Amino acid sequence: MQHTVVMTGASRGIGRIAAEHVLRRSPGVHLLVVVRGSQGARLAAELSEGGHTVSHVPADLGSLESVKSAAAEIRERLELGDLPPLRGFVGNAGMQYTNALTEGPDGLESTFAINVLANHLFVRLLQDRFVTPARIVITASDTHFGDFKHNMGMVPGPAWKSPDVLARPGAFPKPDTAAAGRTAYSTSKLAAIYLVHEYARRLPAGIDAVAYNPGFVPGTGLARNAGPVARFAMRRILPLMALTPFATGRGAAGRYLADVVLGTTSTPSGSYVDRARAARSSEESYDPRREGELWDAAERFTAAYAA
Repeated sequence: MQHTVVMTGASRGIGRIAAEHVLRRSPGVHLLVVVRGSQGARLAAELSEGGHTVSHVPADLGSLESVKSAAAEIRERLELGDLPPLRGFVGNAGMQYTNALTEGPDGLESTFAINVLANHLFVRLLQDRFVTPARIVITASDTHFGDFKHNMGMVPGPAWKSPDVLARPGAFPKPDTAAAGRTAYSTSKLAAIYLVHEYARRLPAGIDAVAYNPGFVPGTGLARNAGPVARFAMRRILPLMALTPFATGRGAAGRYLADVVLGTTSTPSGSYVDRARAARSSEESYDPRREGELWDAAERFTAAYAA
């Protein structure tokens, strides 16, 4: 049966590989990629090679107004029959900055806006357009554990605060440093898991939500805002770690993501999938009070755009 899957973060890294797998393994999929700027037409054309059905909508995920416009276009195309029924949303795009001071057009800290609120606004604006069975997949990160076993000391663990604090620039000590930027990243990924738990509770039956952890994947575009030395290490040196058990190659991580999107890795709603299997996320990530608090805050932050 033909159906639509909406995907962010499909232009590079594990998202690009996952998109190719989804299209190859599920011929009935119409993949709609959400891409910033003018890249969308080129990406859609490249992914369409071989007869696949791919289209695009533009969006700057750091702008809630832009996310609203993209979701409105998707809704309109669904209503007009230009797209087959919606059965999937993949929030794979993510950003890590070299500070915790980067501010988007809405006055929100950009890591939190992109990694948390953009996904939430897409889910809420498209929620009533899903045809069951449907699946929402949000890419998380094992940096949310905050221990050496999971991040080898490269990323500080999350430092949870009130969502009203996390959503604003300067939430962490020495906010102009790379360490603060990495803390913002790990904290945003903890927030993503909290929201997945809330989606599992609140979304209608038949719409599953899953958090996917690719593990440490060197050589992606995540560090594109880092300095030249860090970018060189991520591109040329750290990819060698994919040959060890401490990291995941881009090909494997993309394939695992496609497995989750397609339901090949079958898990209950609210699950955390660590690469190829369902697993337990950090103890800190199971906190109904924080989950409810974050849901309420995300609803407030996006209310003006969800009307």
